[in-house]
Amino acid sequence: MSSDKIILQLKYFTTEQRRQTNEWFFKTGKGEYSEFDQFMNVRMPQIRQVAKQYFKDIVYDEIDKLIHHPIHEIRHCGLIILVNKYQSGDEASVFKYYLKNINSVNNWDLVDTTTPHIMGDYIYHHQDQLPLLFEFSKSNDLWKKRIAIVATFVFIKQGEFKPTFKIAKTLLIDTHDLIHKATGWMLREVYKKDHQAMQLFLQENYKQLSRITLRYAIELMVENQRLLYLKGKF
Repeated sequence: MSSDKIILQLKYFTTEQRRQTNEWFFKTGKGEYSEFDQFMNVRMPQIRQVAKQYFKDIVYDEIDKLIHHPIHEIRHCGLIILVNKYQSGDEASVFKYYLKNINSVNNWDLVDTTTPHIMGDYIYHHQDQLPLLFEFSKSNDLWKKRIAIVATFVFIKQGEFKPTFKIAKTLLIDTHDLIHKATGWMLREVYKKDHQAMQLFLQENYKQLSRITLRYAIELMVENQRLLYLKGKF
């Protein structure tokens, strides 16, 4: 299967409506995180559809052409192909390839839809690799930091919160709203599993919490409790 055929298939699904959505979802202005990204305006269901259709027949040399492509949705399709390959039983080689090409995972949606399913899952089952996430959390690279916290989603689902809390604590002082949002999201996922554990983390680290992180984290609390946490009253 050639990358050119996949790209042609994606182009078939281009819509004007999606262009307007992309302009709202992604910050493409000068100096913003998607300044140099290009979009062909294809919806996520179609990206998944194409990836599912072709993942069994495409070799890594052709995937290279997808994940290093300047167009966002083409990179996204290549990364979803990797998720499909990973879930079909090719875990170790996909993990190594994903890690080698981590710089292609360079927007929040690319992180969120692929990292838990590849890096998160692999590291959960090979916890000698866990220091890699701690290293990423201290990176100067925005996307590596988001990868670090979002990868812990798999740990949370299994009731293991220590990696999330350790990385979250490192990221609380970060200045980017995409890191604040991702951290708050993961803390909210902890809350679904263990109210007390997440509440204790918030109480112990309250002075360092950004308002964005706090609001995301407490979203599922009942209203009166949520209002108290916004005021720092526990």
